[in-house]
Amino acid sequence: MVQVREQSFVNDAGDVDLKRWVTQLPLELADEDFQRLILASEFGKKAAGRTGRDLADWARVSDCFVAGLEITQVLADLHVGTDCLVAGILYRAVREERLTLEAVEREFGAEVSSLIDGVLRMAAITDIQSQSENVVLGQADQQKDNLRKMLISLVDDVRVALIKLAERSCAIRAVKDDELRRRGVAQEVFDVYAPLAHRLGIGHLKWELEDLSFR
Repeated sequence: MVQVREQSFVNDAGDVDLKRWVTQLPLELADEDFQRLILASEFGKKAAGRTGRDLADWARVSDCFVAGLEITQVLADLHVGTDCLVAGILYRAVREERLTLEAVEREFGAEVSSLIDGVLRMAAITDIQSQSENVVLGQADQQKDNLRKMLISLVDDVRVALIKLAERSCAIRAVKDDELRRRGVAQEVFDVYAPLAHRLGIGHLKWELEDLSFR
């Protein structure tokens, strides 16, 4: 089972030793990949200091830089490639509008920006669905199934889904003590993302997401 780690890489002063953090990832990295992850992390840290927008599905105290590292830890446990890891580090900074896709592409290439764009499109679909209150009586299950099918149809690269599923794992952990947000996030994860992981054949993520939702 993929486990979402606590923020053990953040010291009491709120600082992160990035070299130590990359070294502890369960991956064998070439020097070039190691340096690329360090650069992406530094890029994400700078972005966290810029003005952005609050996300309703994350705790207000959550930092997009630290969240990016947490997301990437989940992805590293899945042994994805460096482009996917870099996208995981930077995704939330882009979604919070602290960083642009154009800036990501300039620094890290079109593949990384394309992965982030795919995750943004998935998020947009679920945002629209969650804002709609016109659920027809007796058709809730069908609407949830249609949403899952829609999300799958958007994914032409399984790494996009992996990033989104990793992000949801970290989001639900972030809101565990937030009375206003945790129930809505848990319901979304249970209804949409745990079944999505199952449909994509990622059973260990499905069980992790369900477990976090029930908690």
